[in-house]
Amino acid sequence: MIALRRFSVPVPFVLLFALALGVAAMLRAQIEGGERGVPPIDSSSSFEVSGIDVDVYAANPNGARLEGWRQAQRKGWDALWGRTHGGEKGPQLSDSALDGIVAGVVVEDEQIGPHRYIARLGVLFDRARAGTILGTSENMLRSAPMLIIPVQFSGGVPQAFETRTEWQKAWARFRTGNSPVDYVRPTGTGPDSLILTPSQTWRTGRTWWRLLIDGYGAADVLVPQVQIERQWPGGPVIGRFQAFHGPDRQLLGGFVLRVDSADGLPKLMDEGVKRMDALFTRALQEGRLTPDPSLIAEPAVPEEDLEATDDTIPEETAAVESDTPTAGVTSFNVQFDTPDVGSVSAGEAALRGIPGVRSAQTASLALGGVSVMRVTYEGELADLAAALQARGWQVQQGAGTLRIRRGAAPAPSPSGTAAPK
Repeated sequence: MIALRRFSVPVPFVLLFALALGVAAMLRAQIEGGERGVPPIDSSSSFEVSGIDVDVYAANPNGARLEGWRQAQRKGWDALWGRTHGGEKGPQLSDSALDGIVAGVVVEDEQIGPHRYIARLGVLFDRARAGTILGTSENMLRSAPMLIIPVQFSGGVPQAFETRTEWQKAWARFRTGNSPVDYVRPTGTGPDSLILTPSQTWRTGRTWWRLLIDGYGAADVLVPQVQIERQWPGGPVIGRFQAFHGPDRQLLGGFVLRVDSADGLPKLMDEGVKRMDALFTRALQEGRLTPDPSLIAEPAVPEEDLEATDDTIPEETAAVESDTPTAGVTSFNVQFDTPDVGSVSAGEAALRGIPGVRSAQTASLALGGVSVMRVTYEGELADLAAALQARGWQVQQGAGTLRIRRGAAPAPSPSGTAAPK
């Protein structure tokens, strides 16, 4: 007679299995459930001029509105030319020519009457078409790709992408076409809410940061943070903004904004994003927005190199190397244009050819933009800048950083000596 046995599972195993299912369900709900994720506006292909006031009259409402948009295009073109040419007055373009380079009109506020049109408008200019007329699109300073993690404190609770916050919505609405900072803006969907958390912005470990930055195609991280203080329900709202850079949370600056009621919170956030972008832009111009070299993953060392012993190095050579002084050797960041792959190696070769340069290696690559090279130099930063200028480079010096561009070499004087500057 065959005895039948039932498969029995120990009670602890059942509890562990149920707990695992519960954790998996919670994680899935955290990823898929709730309202989160705001797709950012793609404005990288346009220049924007905002805040244009128009007040026109016409025979009918449609005619007044059309004339107001025409007037906004003319004013916007003058403002865009002045912004890119140091305030100079640009060429006057016909309305048909402006129609060919304008990508759209943004209505910020408008009032339409029977014969009058009053509005505040923004004009978007196609970057490719307008850039050919402006002639300055290739000379604009551009940062390396920067991952953005907007953190909002409300009621003492920090939030990033766990829910849709007004701070995240403002960054998604922000048009980045005019900014020299290359923002990488996550949508907040999928695993963003699990890995881009407020607590992550306080971690300093480089291993996990390297994985995050590489996964989002960035070179460093920026943390715009706002703390919202509500005076009373429906009353004034105060926003305290701070800008941080890098895994070590380097403070770049801050400011305080206020609105009279909670209804003005979106406008408060939009103004906060504009001022935050101005802080990041100023830091870039001052050379403080360079990627952290520790975020660049180091290449793996071959096993044969690890197995090498001191017996392979002659004692005389080792003694000479140990006695070599290293005083006066400093490392700097050098920003240079890399429109293609060949320009990367050409830029490194140009730096290595300067006397005193011990090494020059690209630390942050941005093809079609501005890459960052880490240069080890035996001397001061001013000496390196002078050596580059003597070789025909245009040099802008910042705090521990140089921005170089190709320029015309100085013409020799008739006597054969260098022409005075």
